[in-house]
Amino acid sequence: MTATGRRVLRWVPAAALTLGTALIVSACSEPVQGSAVSVFADPFRVAGMPATDGPTGLRDDAAEPTRQVNNTDGGDIDMLAASSISDIEQFWAQTYGETFDGEFTPVSEILSWDSDGFDGAFCGEDTYNLVNAAYCDDDRTIGWDRGVLLPALRSANGDMAVTMVLAHEYGHAIQAQAGIVADDTPTLVSEQQADCLAGVYMRWVAEDNSPRFTLSTGDGLNSLMSTMIGFRDPLMTIDDSDAGEDEHGSAFERVSAFQFGFTDGAGSCAAMDPAEIKQRRGDLPVLLPEDQSGELQITADSVRSVFDAMNILFDPAEHPTLTFDRPDCPDADSDAPATFCPATNTISVDLPAMEVLGAQSEDEDAGLATGDNTAYSVLISRYMQSVQQQHGGVALNTAQAALRTACLTGVATAKLVKEVNTPDGDTIALTAGDVDEAVSGILLNGLVASDVNGESVPSGFSRIDAFRVGVLGDTERCFKRFA
Repeated sequence: MTATGRRVLRWVPAAALTLGTALIVSACSEPVQGSAVSVFADPFRVAGMPATDGPTGLRDDAAEPTRQVNNTDGGDIDMLAASSISDIEQFWAQTYGETFDGEFTPVSEILSWDSDGFDGAFCGEDTYNLVNAAYCDDDRTIGWDRGVLLPALRSANGDMAVTMVLAHEYGHAIQAQAGIVADDTPTLVSEQQADCLAGVYMRWVAEDNSPRFTLSTGDGLNSLMSTMIGFRDPLMTIDDSDAGEDEHGSAFERVSAFQFGFTDGAGSCAAMDPAEIKQRRGDLPVLLPEDQSGELQITADSVRSVFDAMNILFDPAEHPTLTFDRPDCPDADSDAPATFCPATNTISVDLPAMEVLGAQSEDEDAGLATGDNTAYSVLISRYMQSVQQQHGGVALNTAQAALRTACLTGVATAKLVKEVNTPDGDTIALTAGDVDEAVSGILLNGLVASDVNGESVPSGFSRIDAFRVGVLGDTERCFKRFA
């Protein structure tokens, strides 16, 4: 259970620059009915807000930009970027003093360039081939490539992909002004703080406070979360010369940072430091073993090995039965690649469908973190439904059950950090990239966070939050939070 190293889209600093790019992945899950027990565990709310679909992007009646773009070509992309910067500055002008000392001061200048041109400069660098969006600390400016980067982002992901990139870059400006970073602050910290600060701004937009943009808490927010997957670090092996240098974070870490800002505000961003990130990362692997791609081919034998590892780790009173047939189930109805039947305590696997689910994306430029654990995490989630049934006192066909299942899958995922030796002599262990593949699947299809009938909850935000609770917690925490 590992992930193959591959080229991905991420934000990489060059001198004082920070590169940005993004992707969009739509979640395809069906909402189920249920009752919430708290604002934090409500399947139909996002950080206290109703999970709803609706318009996302630049408003038809958007307020005019308040900033002028230097070196502009006067095109739509620069107008969108100017609106984004103007909106972000309006937000921080209103809220900066609630968390940080002093008054908010806007960046000194915003400017654009065409990375196909030969006559531009930004932050002391030639902008030819600089397919980038960045904050320059030297002169407190923000700039972007209007020729390649921003048009590609808007074409693939819509207006909010552009705004997201610039909200992150403005996060670096906020860090510097507030003094929450220093010259010796690790890149890992400063990047995740900026992700977090972008989340703070996006919450303001989602609450319908922005005069320029809208953001739905359903598909709109799901897409922004998917965007963060494309910002993850590329996978490296322990023998790579660049291993451990210039870390930005895994998809799991960067999505989490965005969520912290969206949920808890700017104070949570300021609190991020090496110790906090280390605690959050725990023992999750960061580097692949030497000379290993990490992909565990999905076969009947590998499915049995993962299943056996679950038996060893959780050892329920009655181990569920594994079958590769699809027998009728009197109390559950799902056509997912892996299903659980409560009446017979049986997990059924459609092997060809699992192979498709666990295939790596052939579109490297999309930045998707799909791979073997996109599938194995679904298998594990069905095992955790057997664990729930034997725990007793909980339903398996509700929205709360869907989130509880995601949480318990997170617990199982964290347990696999340590090698598990199966009776057949196989060794199953989590390695770098596996958690990101699970997170990607949670957003892509929601199956890990689905009930016994394969139905998920509408909010990808809530699905990932539940999974993270499990990764960082334990079984009892899942049962208490999603009672």
